[in-house]
Amino acid sequence: MPKVLIADNMSPRAAETFSARGIECDTRTDLGRDELKQVIGGYDGLVVRSATKVTAEVLAAGERLKIVGRAGIGVDNIDVAAATQAGIAVVNTPYGNAITTAEHAIALMFAVARQIPAANASTHAGKWEKVRFVGVELSGKILGLIGSGTIGSIVAERALGLKMRVIAHDPYLSPARAEDLGVEKVGLDTLFARADFISLHAPLTDETRNLIDATALAKMKPDVRIINCARGGIIVESDLKAALEAGKIAGAALDVFEKEPATENALFGMEQVVCTPHLGASTSEAQENVVLQVAEQISDFLLTGAVVNALNMPAVSAEEAPKLRPYMALAEQLGSFAGQSTRSGVKSVTIEYEGEAARLNTKPLSAAALKGLLQPQLEAVNMVSAALAARERGIEVTEIRHERPCDYQSMITLAVTTEQQTRSVSGTLFGGDKPRVVNVKGIPLEAELASHMIYITNNDKPGLIGGVGMVLGDAGINIASFHLGRASRGGDAIALIEVDQVVPDEILEAIENLPNVLQVRPLHF
Repeated sequence: MPKVLIADNMSPRAAETFSARGIECDTRTDLGRDELKQVIGGYDGLVVRSATKVTAEVLAAGERLKIVGRAGIGVDNIDVAAATQAGIAVVNTPYGNAITTAEHAIALMFAVARQIPAANASTHAGKWEKVRFVGVELSGKILGLIGSGTIGSIVAERALGLKMRVIAHDPYLSPARAEDLGVEKVGLDTLFARADFISLHAPLTDETRNLIDATALAKMKPDVRIINCARGGIIVESDLKAALEAGKIAGAALDVFEKEPATENALFGMEQVVCTPHLGASTSEAQENVVLQVAEQISDFLLTGAVVNALNMPAVSAEEAPKLRPYMALAEQLGSFAGQSTRSGVKSVTIEYEGEAARLNTKPLSAAALKGLLQPQLEAVNMVSAALAARERGIEVTEIRHERPCDYQSMITLAVTTEQQTRSVSGTLFGGDKPRVVNVKGIPLEAELASHMIYITNNDKPGLIGGVGMVLGDAGINIASFHLGRASRGGDAIALIEVDQVVPDEILEAIENLPNVLQVRPLHF
């Protein structure tokens, strides 16, 4: 039974969901970093919010760990690179709190525009300072969005409903998507120059860290107001304070800070600044949504292999998983065949899909093929880490889908180019779910891959079957199946032989010394 650890405070429905799916679950929200390292080795899955720091050390201690789930969007508390290196999937829940966070951004926009917190405090103090709290309207103003993903898109929709004009900077925003959203795509400097309000909806990355600094603030209008419900660290807080004090900008509304919990901050006490304690996702609806989503996602992954909202591996829906499973087995076997047959450095890999296979979600199939290819040299590699391992080794990976008809209902071909040659292996599914090799190095051959096999390349001359059979028979090794193929009469030929046990090196050497045998490789599947 898979076992999951919930390490942060969240709705009890997470634990209930795991139990209902047949997964053992422990809730331990009192663990420090060292304590987490001590216990994580006993779990297959880890669920966190933002408090627990999932460091490289924690991940390294997770000997059984297969997946880390973040109940929320931001994963800056998780070392995703280290998780990928360790072959651990990282998932988040980007949609469960999207509406809540977008609504909070709109609320902060109103609050800073109308000075609501300061006016509230003044009125509670028995003052009546109407003149002091003159605000500005949102209607007709330009809202600049930095980031137009799920949350940014919802903010845009709400802002357009308030009769604002919306401009957006996002390197991933296509012209067609901008048109659908009703926003104008602009460069960052243009956004700074034109926006009356700027709302941040980007993740914290190397590109966005300290994005709003003194240089950026100097490019903005003096009456601009900045809203940040994304991540602390995008704004340089000391530069923001200086700009506010100098009157270079009008105000800011912040839900996130560089250091959290933010019990002290240089911006606290400034009347132009509205602050909330990271409440973007803090509604009862959002709390339930993200908890249920992450529990279901982790359960699906551990029980069926389905994975959605993954940050470091191809997505596989619960509906796709059963159909993809036999194709993934085939792709991994083809990769393993090539990996075990290759002795020199791999330069490039081309994976071709034909027939029914070309109409599938091929990203996880390619990941499975790379896993099989690299595993003979890198035992710990899996579907999560395979693409990274290939990149680190300078292996170029190309994926091709063919619309052309093929000899089988579906076919996958893996071509591996090394420093010396390019060799290919093709396979299909027989009976809907049984992987079968159908071509090796351009030579037709049909063989089911098994636990113990011998792969022979030879000249097509008489005596091979007898010679191999005699060597194996004298060694007491039983042949389960013997598959032959040749390019042409008397030309290049291959043999795939299934045997009942591991073949010792000296027996393999004896086979390689037979007449017309060119090469012998043991294969294990």
